[in-house]
Amino acid sequence: MKKILIFAMTMTIAMASCQNKKPKAFDIDKNLAYCVTQANKTLAAAPDSLAIPRNIAPGAKTWNYVGYEDWTSGFWPGTLWYLYEYTGDSVLKKQADKYSRFLTPLSIRSATDHDLGFQVYCSFGNGLRLTQDKDYKNIILKTADTLATLFNPKVGTILSWPGMVKEKNWPHNTIIDNMINLEMLFEASKMGGSKSLYDMAVKHAETTMNNHFKKDYSVYHVVVYDTVTGKKIKGMTHQGYADNSMWARGQGWAIYGYTMVYRETKDPKFLDFAHKVTKVYLDRLPKDLIPYWDFDAPNLTKEPRDASAAALVASGLIELSTYTKDKALAKTYLDKAEAMLAELSSSRYQSGNANPSFLLHSTGHYPNKSEIDYSIIYADYYYVEALVRLKKLKSGKDILAPLQSNKAIVAKK
Repeated sequence: MKKILIFAMTMTIAMASCQNKKPKAFDIDKNLAYCVTQANKTLAAAPDSLAIPRNIAPGAKTWNYVGYEDWTSGFWPGTLWYLYEYTGDSVLKKQADKYSRFLTPLSIRSATDHDLGFQVYCSFGNGLRLTQDKDYKNIILKTADTLATLFNPKVGTILSWPGMVKEKNWPHNTIIDNMINLEMLFEASKMGGSKSLYDMAVKHAETTMNNHFKKDYSVYHVVVYDTVTGKKIKGMTHQGYADNSMWARGQGWAIYGYTMVYRETKDPKFLDFAHKVTKVYLDRLPKDLIPYWDFDAPNLTKEPRDASAAALVASGLIELSTYTKDKALAKTYLDKAEAMLAELSSSRYQSGNANPSFLLHSTGHYPNKSEIDYSIIYADYYYVEALVRLKKLKSGKDILAPLQSNKAIVAKK
């Protein structure tokens, strides 16, 4: 009997000890240092020609490269700018500048699609935020004016894919991804550009809010409008499973996009909408918080994941938490974002020695059988952006301000 009592007491003490242990804190610096190491591997292996890393196939060791016209071309220089922001390393700054300037022709040619914001603002926009370089400012202003040529005032949105007008008979098509390009218009209007750029961005956000979402606030990837009347013809998918399914990255663009639009306008209707599009996403996530490529795909647990959507949403949630007055909800957003980053930072998702990217297991365009279970550059971009934002927030700093002052960077060298 005495032995049983001793055993019971021992187990009680052990269980109490386990319950009192705090969960291991997420190590932001460790994972940012990992990103620096991986980026340096990419820089060491990069070809002499100015080619931009885009993706790495499963099992492959090297990047597939693209030119400046590719829609993903801004993410690599943007990633380097974030790593320069973290380290103050002049070599990373030089490389970030070099790869950004490779995209300069985009500012002086006609718009071929909506991706100019992704391309130019992720690269030159981050560079301007950190350096105040006047060249960067001028390039952003020119590019914003170019993007504005795709705005149809009758519809109230920016045309996404001009090529699809004839190819698919989509008269005026707008995709949810286009929300991210609005940041460049907002910024350009603040830097001396036309106020009409601000007005276009707001109108685009309003029109998209009214037409792109179902009753549960899940998003259509594409909405097609009548060019002449401006009326909505239909909502549909292009990269998701079905027209009425919830494509994971598309919902991520909505979360990130409406959070940013609230930041730029301070209009409460956009903040309220950001909460609504976030709730449906968080409510349907699997336990590990990394979504399958589409929430409604068949045989869901056997479907590929999308680390890029997880990284994108983590970054958006960090910002959204700073605008959320309900302290419990703000904490939920931040806790979820940190948990997403912790999972992405595990051996299940970090590339490590497998290849020089940051993350594995992203899904690009599943219906087109393109980039399935790949490492993809925009996953890396939003992952490092989220890490830098989280570091700033934990330090009591504005997540959009430079992490270090120029004086601090100089002193560090």
